[in-house]
Amino acid sequence: MGKRDKQLVSEDDLLSTLTDFTSKENWDKFFTIRRADDSFEWYAEWPQLRHTLLSLLTNSSSSLQILVPGCGNSRLSEHLYDAGFRDITNIDFSKVVISDMLRRNVRERPDMRWRIMDMTSMQFTDDTFGAVLDKGGLDALMEPEHGSELGNRYLSEVKRVLKSGGKFVCLTLAESHVLDLFFPKFRFGWKVAIHAIPQKPSNRPGLQTFMVVAEKENSTVLHQITLSFNQSSINCSGDQAICLYEAIDKENQIRKEYAGGSDVLYSLEDLQLGAEGDLTTLNPGRRCQLTLGVQGGSRFCYKALLLDAKQQMGPFSYNFGVFIVPKTRAHEWLFSSEEGQWMVVESSKAARLIMVVFWGANSLVFCISVLMNFLLLTASIHDIMMQMKVVLDTSHTNASMDDIQKDLSPLVKSLAPGKEENGAQIPIMMASDGIKQRKTVHQVTSSLTGPIVIEDVVYENVDVDVSGLLPSKDVIFRRLIFQRSESLVQSEALLVKSESSQKSTGGADRKRSSSSAKAKRKGSRKRNEELSDGLKVYHDYLASSYHTGIVSGFMLVSSYLETVASAGKSVKAVVIGLGAGLLPMFLHGCMPFLRTEVVELDAVILDLAKDYFSFTEDASLKVHIADGIQFVRHADEGLSIVPRKENDSGDIKSFSSDENCAPFLASGGGSTKVDILVIDVDSADSSSGITCPAADFIEESFLLTVKDVLSEEGLFVINLVSRSSAAKDMVISRMKAVFSHLFCLQLEEDVNLVLFGVCSELSIKEGWFPEAAGRLEKLLNFKHPEVRKSIMDASKKIRCLK
Repeated sequence: MGKRDKQLVSEDDLLSTLTDFTSKENWDKFFTIRRADDSFEWYAEWPQLRHTLLSLLTNSSSSLQILVPGCGNSRLSEHLYDAGFRDITNIDFSKVVISDMLRRNVRERPDMRWRIMDMTSMQFTDDTFGAVLDKGGLDALMEPEHGSELGNRYLSEVKRVLKSGGKFVCLTLAESHVLDLFFPKFRFGWKVAIHAIPQKPSNRPGLQTFMVVAEKENSTVLHQITLSFNQSSINCSGDQAICLYEAIDKENQIRKEYAGGSDVLYSLEDLQLGAEGDLTTLNPGRRCQLTLGVQGGSRFCYKALLLDAKQQMGPFSYNFGVFIVPKTRAHEWLFSSEEGQWMVVESSKAARLIMVVFWGANSLVFCISVLMNFLLLTASIHDIMMQMKVVLDTSHTNASMDDIQKDLSPLVKSLAPGKEENGAQIPIMMASDGIKQRKTVHQVTSSLTGPIVIEDVVYENVDVDVSGLLPSKDVIFRRLIFQRSESLVQSEALLVKSESSQKSTGGADRKRSSSSAKAKRKGSRKRNEELSDGLKVYHDYLASSYHTGIVSGFMLVSSYLETVASAGKSVKAVVIGLGAGLLPMFLHGCMPFLRTEVVELDAVILDLAKDYFSFTEDASLKVHIADGIQFVRHADEGLSIVPRKENDSGDIKSFSSDENCAPFLASGGGSTKVDILVIDVDSADSSSGITCPAADFIEESFLLTVKDVLSEEGLFVINLVSRSSAAKDMVISRMKAVFSHLFCLQLEEDVNLVLFGVCSELSIKEGWFPEAAGRLEKLLNFKHPEVRKSIMDASKKIRCLK
């Protein structure tokens, strides 16, 4: 009765035992219930497989070594044996089925081997088999709740044990999640073809079985996936066919783009197979992209670049190193452009550098971190890294830096050139941000600028001597940062004891009226005057070196400035880009003869400047919320200051005849020219290699407009921030074509370049610079020798370009 009971068990009852196709215990139970001589065929039986399968194997000799992983109790191996293929090894992790199959075949097929083994971790040496035949094994491993980890491990094992010229024959339903794993794994060095297996005539139209064949080649040629059938010849549901063709079209398009010269995104296995040559040797100038940790075995996902340093970049301090870039900064020119990437390689002093970007669910956000202060980068790269800090995504706060380092180290180890010493630690390179203390003061998101952060910081080392201004050893700076350009500090101000700056910031407040609206605004600003611990922003000191550089360039028109000032007239200046208002406030304090119009596109920035950097306006310093390009284009219509309206809340708003952004018109006055025009704005898109200014401000048409707007003795100043020599050369070339004389001041290694265009046709020689600098020194009302010295030192570095 025992046998009879087993025969009465239906297939549906049997399959119900397989609630988890990856469970060894479930399969043991399944094969215990099913009789040893009662085979269970997944997807297709021998009559449907015979013709296609034997045609694939006939090119090989009958001594072909064949592996059948996850063999179960299928008769596929037996039919192949009887067809003449005697060297067949069958593996399954169910000891029940292996025992049954051994007993069933030991006499009739004595040369066939049966082994208990997990097909995701095979115990065979590399390049053992000429063919691997999978009948539903991959599909069984791709359980939705398990993801692709088991499938990835299995396919890696298949690739490893196959000989060159060997074939992986996979019987599958070809669902999209299976093909999304299969196709990339067999992309380089594999020829892939897909066949449709005929269904039994009596079967109802349903799921079609496909035979996907991947042939291992010696070369890394990229082949298109081929089909031995057309859509009308297969008998399956519409959804299955649609998903199959979509997956094939997508993969073939990727392969076409790669073959056409597009940047190829390799897998680690692709590179190990030689897709970009022998990785054990350095190939100067080699640059290739790859993915790390995408499938299984890793907590994080990464996109990476392998860069073998160019020969002229030596000598090298390290044979191999890793440099980490956060996903939020991956778009920046330094990391996204080839020219910028080679700059990082050169600064790292590594013969081979793996530049890694966090990519995927468990990613790092905000900015670069310090995993190991193992390498001191050169000053130019170090400066741009000064704002980099470790912040884990709040949804993954359980991940520590040790976790990340442990996760990344084994992934990159196989990319090291040569044979590294066992146990040698791989330098994961980061520069310290140089900040000893950091406190976030305010955060806001603007519809125009995006997220904005105001923070107070104490640096580990301060480059300039401010001991005369602040007796405290811990000098505090307030910084304005736009998160769209996190490597760039928009503005930086020195904080001092409020008593030290009471005279320089309190006058404007005392002149305010006592109306309720104005008093409300005054009260708000008064609360923000004493910023923290009795400190205030000190406007008589320029913390940003490029601001110092801009002011030093005024010496180029110091003779004109002296003439205007001595006549009791005003010099007309326009500054495009307010930031925290530090440059306009400094000029306002030390050049009383200057009348300044500041143009700022984002009203939020003006509020922040007033509330957190003590920026104030008066009759000779005004801010217009307007488009800087349009403001300059209409500037010759008249730039005299006119009264501005206050709204009900007491806030002052700009208004003009052009509601978009035309400049202020003189009441009853004619047109006027600008004497000094400064462009100090960042770019929302730095992918071109230029962080400052925005592209519109360096177009030739705008530069010609600037020349028309400037007075005969006028000065045009532009703060150019770029690491691309090609981008800088382009800007310089355009300015040379427009201005009679062009000068430059190089700051902070190769980052900031301040350009000065002078309209005057009079010859300006560098030999006259000391005299011109002396005139400027007399014109500026310095309150501290430290400020005087920094500006005069900067003036000595100005050079003539034309």
